[in-house]
Amino acid sequence: MMLVLKNEHLNEILKRAEESPVEICGLLFGKKKDTDAFVEEIRFIKNRLNSPYAFEMEPLEMIRAIDEAEERGLEVVGIFHSHLCKPIPSEGDRKGMENWPVIWLIVDNEGNYGAFMLERGSIKEVKIQTV
Repeated sequence: MMLVLKNEHLNEILKRAEESPVEICGLLFGKKKDTDAFVEEIRFIKNRLNSPYAFEMEPLEMIRAIDEAEERGLEVVGIFHSHLCKPIPSEGDRKGMENWPVIWLIVDNEGNYGAFMLERGSIKEVKIQTV
């Protein structure tokens, strides 16, 4: 299982996380091939909680982004968000992973990041390849 992500996309996510006093969040759009996810586009979505410790994507903005991506033949292959602490899944993230069984990219405001997925009830780390 691997998340293949463009350098410029990762850098943009890291830059916004570094600059933001609240958790940033958004969607990774692309295509899946076997167990790997290839990201072609990222979309930042407003964190409606406006919180440094939690996120919830603005529903209408999220639906609009998904509809637009699907029109271009893309699907949601992942979710990204930031933490102000270590980029590892929180208990809230785990619950979110149950509802959204895609890869979760978590970054912090210091340039660290990791990708994770819930698999058979356990959180597994996903390899990240940047291109």
